[in-house]
Amino acid sequence: MTAYDDANIFAKILRGEIPSVRIYETDAVMAIMDVMPQSKGHCLVIPKAPSRNVLDASDDTLRTILPEAARLARAVKTAFEADGVTIMQFNEAPAGQTVFHLHVHVLPRYAGIELDRHVSTMADPATLGSQADAIRAALA
Repeated sequence: MTAYDDANIFAKILRGEIPSVRIYETDAVMAIMDVMPQSKGHCLVIPKAPSRNVLDASDDTLRTILPEAARLARAVKTAFEADGVTIMQFNEAPAGQTVFHLHVHVLPRYAGIELDRHVSTMADPATLGSQADAIRAALA
């Protein structure tokens, strides 16, 4: 298995070296807006513990991340009046993983609306900020 590389973008975000639109942070995870959203309200849960994906993550990390993804899923469904929520997680490049730090995508889904491509375009930070505000309000 390939070793964890602490130069990945999520490790840099966790260390504060790269800006992000944070929704909330705990001792174990950070929730941020995805900068290339596939739907309005697309966000990520990133554990602070270093691991490439579920294949090398500790059981403690895995026990922490799913409840946080569920918490965000409930909040984005409420905040954006979504019809449903998709939760995705990829493991290694052949499975679609592009950033090699464990993370979970939380995507609000709307009936009749397809997801945008993930690599389509970077979102406006102000738009992401207002969406993060809406999610935080739904979490309160």
